[in-house]
Parts: sequence; structure tokens; C-alpha cells
Amino acid sequence: MPVPDFQKRPAPSSAPTPWRALSAERRIEIVTQAVKRHRDLRAGLVQRLVARGGGFRSVTLLSWPPERLAKEVVRLNAQATQDELDLLHLLYVELEPAIQITFLDAAGVKHADGVIDESLEAPFCDEAATRRAVAAVRSAHGAACEHYLTTILTYGADSWPGLASALER
Repeated sequence: MPVPDFQKRPAPSSAPTPWRALSAERRIEIVTQAVKRHRDLRAGLVQRLVARGGGFRSVTLLSWPPERLAKEVVRLNAQATQDELDLLHLLYVELEPAIQITFLDAAGVKHADGVIDESLEAPFCDEAATRRAVAAVRSAHGAACEHYLTTILTYGADSWPGLASALER
């Protein structure tokens, strides 16, 4: 019996984004910190919740404590792609910069506490420096760095020449 065409097509990629690869509890922690620190991000997340419907008004959601708002945002997956990137940036630059600092130091990239100097343009280093940075991060941070490396590969591969091949080693 022939296989129908729709069954022959490859399944869409089910690999989660780096943001969604984090546990719900971890995402709630990060969103909680984000809404405490960044008013504009909080307002954007509230607008996305209101746009989804469900009867909440923005004034109500803005009055919620950060933890409650974060739980609702994560429960409904209300983050846009840019929100996910902003939240991962918050994680690796503001909340837990150690991995990023190790990476940038090993790559020889000018930074201040993990924040790349704004005068620099991508790519930030050559392929050899990227390989050194990956090795240094893995040596210093072990398995904890793999999510960071996947994140920069997903969102900034053009900034780090040879990153994909360095991660395969």
C-alpha cells in the first residue's frame, strides 16, 4: 500500500529554543528577575499576556508581584523570540556572567564584566580564538557551560567564527 505524501514529509524540527530548553522553574526564576530589573521588559510581557486574551487587563497584571507574573508568562509561553533572547542575555550577562566572562577572556574580546565593548563589531575574534574560548569554558565550567554555548551558537554564530565545529569536538 503506498504511503500518503503527507506521511513522507520530514517532521518539523522539534528541537526547543535555548530558552525553552531550560526547565520551567529556571525560566520562572529568570523572568522574575527580569520583571524586577527591567520595567520595559515587564510592560512588554504584560502586553503579550493581554493580547492572548483570558480577561486580564494590563493594569491588573502590572499590579501582580513579579513571581506571579513570571509564572503566568512561563505557563502561557508568552515570550516573543526577542524576549527569549533578552532573557538569555540577562541570564548570561547580568545574573550569571562567569561563563561569558571566561569565554570572552579566553577569546581575547574586550569587555566589562561580560558586556562586550560596544565599539567592537562582529566577528569578535578569529576561529582559533573561538576554539580557545570553547575549550576554556568547558574546562572551567564543565557541563554547566553547554547551554551557554548552544545559546551563542543559536543566536550569534556569525560573531564567533568556527563555533559550530568547535562545539563538535
